[in-house]
Amino acid sequence: MNVFSINRRRFLHRASSAFALSAMGAYGVELVNQRPRRVGLIGSGWYGKSDLWRLAQVAPIDIVCISDPDKRMLAGAVKIAQERWPDKKPPQTYGDYRQMLKSHELDIVLVGSPDHWHALHAIAAIEAGADVYLQKPISVDVLEGEAILASARRHKRVVQIGTQRKSTPHLIDAKRRVVDAGLLGKIGHVDMCCYIPMRANGNPPVQPVPDHLDYEMWTGPAPLRPYDGLPHLRWWRTFMEYGNGIVGDMCVHMYDTVRWMLKLGWPKRITSTGGIFVQTGGKSNISDTQTAIFEHGGFHAVWQHRTWGAPADPDYPWALFIYGDKGVLKASTMRADFIPLDKSQKPIHFDCLYEREKYPEDLKEEAIELNAAPATRLHMLDFLAAIDKRSRPVADIEDGHISTASCILANLSMKLGRPLVYDPAKKAVTGDAEATKLLRRAYRQPWRHPAQA
Repeated sequence: MNVFSINRRRFLHRASSAFALSAMGAYGVELVNQRPRRVGLIGSGWYGKSDLWRLAQVAPIDIVCISDPDKRMLAGAVKIAQERWPDKKPPQTYGDYRQMLKSHELDIVLVGSPDHWHALHAIAAIEAGADVYLQKPISVDVLEGEAILASARRHKRVVQIGTQRKSTPHLIDAKRRVVDAGLLGKIGHVDMCCYIPMRANGNPPVQPVPDHLDYEMWTGPAPLRPYDGLPHLRWWRTFMEYGNGIVGDMCVHMYDTVRWMLKLGWPKRITSTGGIFVQTGGKSNISDTQTAIFEHGGFHAVWQHRTWGAPADPDYPWALFIYGDKGVLKASTMRADFIPLDKSQKPIHFDCLYEREKYPEDLKEEAIELNAAPATRLHMLDFLAAIDKRSRPVADIEDGHISTASCILANLSMKLGRPLVYDPAKKAVTGDAEATKLLRRAYRQPWRHPAQA
């Protein structure tokens, strides 16, 4: 057993996740390899930079290079790197990730690009010999995910997915003290939801592409939409051309967490309905209302999102609810609560951990998710420990693929109007040739789909 495993076990057995982390210093993790890792970043937008800064907070690294088709994004990332580490050589910048990977031998590549680029970026980094931290969802179609998984296994690379709920202190604690301890009893149902008004839906006019953005490169294998403003932040997410809507963005987190907590594999069948029912104006083509049912043996895990109206539970607008015959566990990125049916039992509340005092630089970082920063730091440490031992990380590519593909299949079910059963061995939808054809999206030339024969 390695040092990380011992310390993680000690961490899990602490009564309070907040106390555990504060008492153990920098998470109690001792990495075997203390030399600076040579790191490259593909995609220097909001979360790409956030992941990079979190990695730099927990281990010695050299930020060697950054790639992005937006020169302003690149300049902003370099500026922050120089401000934080003035004694370090500034990272080299590239508009084309292929040139970056060709020019440097990297230990780690972080992929923080938009979803439609994830497969090509991840596979190229793997083939270049790097271990990869890949943001979720891992792909925009199912066969892209299969291709990333196959590449990671073939080249024996460690690939950690940015589903950092598995490294969220209060959720680790809730899993141990409630789910693993059997306090829920027999589990009969799971609800998951997102009722956050996060669906961008404007009508900006078509306009010239600014000189600082290589829009052809930004678009890559996706369809080339008329340029109507910078696609960064939430604008690109509002189009199915680049992702899989709220299900691909938000359900993947909660469903992955449920699968981790309950030790679930592939769902037996997936059914989804929904559409654009309320926010009918604007250019957005992702659903504003959707329900998806992921069937598992003995119970269903049901997702629902609305990008309008009020949440059913104001304390849990983006959350999961695991129902057992002895109680319910409510859990989100901000908190968790176990509510027992037996009134003689005490409810258990779990608070989100913040590390403002330990990492005061977080308070100056633009758009940082302070509640998620400790989870991402622990996730990075798990990733680094897996690299050292050449083992599977907590959010291994295979689990990331299952969670991502299940959400993609939910969208396909909604589109086709029928349930779908996916066979990962055959890489096909059972008894449904039409759905099987939709497992691979068409790529814009000259880009080639990684699953293309």
